[in-house]
Amino acid sequence: VHDVPPAPALDAPLHLLLPGAPGEVDRRIRVVEAPGFGIVGRQVELRVVVEDLGVPPSAGGAARLSIRRDGGAPRVESVPVGREHRIAINIERGGPTVVEITAETRPGEVSDLNNRAVVAINGVRDRLRVLLVSGEPHAGERTWRRLLKADPNVDLVHFTILRPPEKDDLTPLHELALIAFPVRELFQVKLREFDLIVFDRFANRGLLPPVYLRNIADYVRGGGALLLSVGPEFAGPTSLAATPLGQIIPARPPTGPGAAQAALLEGAFRPRVTDTGARHPVTENLPGANSTTGPGEASWGRWYRALRAEPRSGSVVMDGPGGAPLMVLDRVGEGRVALMLSDQIWLWSRGHDGGGPQAELLRRIAHWTMKEPELEEEDLTARIEHGQLSVVRRSLEAGPPPEIAITAPDGGVTRYRPEARGGRATVEMAAPQPGVWQATDGRRTAYAAAEARNPMEVADLRATEAVLRPLADATGGAVRWIGGAVPNLPELRRVAAGRDAAGPGWIGLR
Repeated sequence: VHDVPPAPALDAPLHLLLPGAPGEVDRRIRVVEAPGFGIVGRQVELRVVVEDLGVPPSAGGAARLSIRRDGGAPRVESVPVGREHRIAINIERGGPTVVEITAETRPGEVSDLNNRAVVAINGVRDRLRVLLVSGEPHAGERTWRRLLKADPNVDLVHFTILRPPEKDDLTPLHELALIAFPVRELFQVKLREFDLIVFDRFANRGLLPPVYLRNIADYVRGGGALLLSVGPEFAGPTSLAATPLGQIIPARPPTGPGAAQAALLEGAFRPRVTDTGARHPVTENLPGANSTTGPGEASWGRWYRALRAEPRSGSVVMDGPGGAPLMVLDRVGEGRVALMLSDQIWLWSRGHDGGGPQAELLRRIAHWTMKEPELEEEDLTARIEHGQLSVVRRSLEAGPPPEIAITAPDGGVTRYRPEARGGRATVEMAAPQPGVWQATDGRRTAYAAAEARNPMEVADLRATEAVLRPLADATGGAVRWIGGAVPNLPELRRVAAGRDAAGPGWIGLR
């Protein structure tokens, strides 16, 4: 009890019946400090104390502490009782990391309900480093720069190639640029420091030797992110698809005589979200998009140029004239590649023909390549808010989703058939038990942390008369210990106003 009223507030005798026994002991774990978030790739520190209540401090001793992260195998440490202990947790990914800490049960303690603590730490990325390389100048050249500069969490390094090597107009080189393009530094020495590389209308004119392009391909396979926005140069002899980078590009332009002209698709069209795109978090529910379940086209503005290419892998989430792929997203090794087969998204930013959601779409593409958790297309997430567990399964697979098995903290398993809508399937249920809840669809597993709903009431589970005895004494009531092998229940009597309300072996109500 934590809300005892002052004695005058109660005009009746208060009797306290204690089903426990004097001198009880209880072990608890108390979280002194736990950060709400941590930077991906770094460590955070939890501070906890294991306390034995009702035991003399001089008793000391040690307790085994079991630390389990995201339902994995427990890590066991021996910690001193009554002294603060620090636990280092590595934040390996974005999104919530659920840590469950359990202290071993002490013999004879009242309950192990408060021997466990659950902490949820949200992993966030530090400032994102993006390398933007612009090639041939065009009307939408600054679209990517504006988008990335508008994000305060992005550190942008931007180079524009204004002069191809074969161009010769007798202008001295030292008058064309303030600094030389640091090819080796960017594409060999510091390449892996970038979270995303963007090529905008970049043509292979010999500026980047094959070894550096091979470095970029290896960077992506090792977990990096590459985004290409291409124009007519993608179908010509200087196409990046004809370099070592072509091994990871998810679509290939036509080859052979007249291929460049055959690949160019010119004429007004409205970009369409494909059936796969309607399920993909990068393009689902974009404002103004076409409906994939019925007739009608998108209400956003028209574009006038696209490139024909043959998809080799990945997911086509948008298409253009005649159903030609317009945007292809692909996973390569541990990394990701996004290919936009048009250079005209800038028309939306100018409001042409009604404009479109260019900022939201470009943001989603960039963040998907950098593996932001909320844009995972194949994922299972779980969270608990206000006592309700919500499980969301995202997938590009069509057809009914599989059953989701939910395991409560006490080990009980319940199976649910999720409600599917587009690429998402959801399950919602009450989560009354404190601890770690687990959800699995057979391939992926998610965890959610439920805190005890009454943390003040479970902080100290020993029976005590100290809290309520002052109120009982002030109102003429009694304190009776009724626990034990044989319950010692007092007799209940009715008493008149002004008479004693308690005596040996009995308590009274007016």
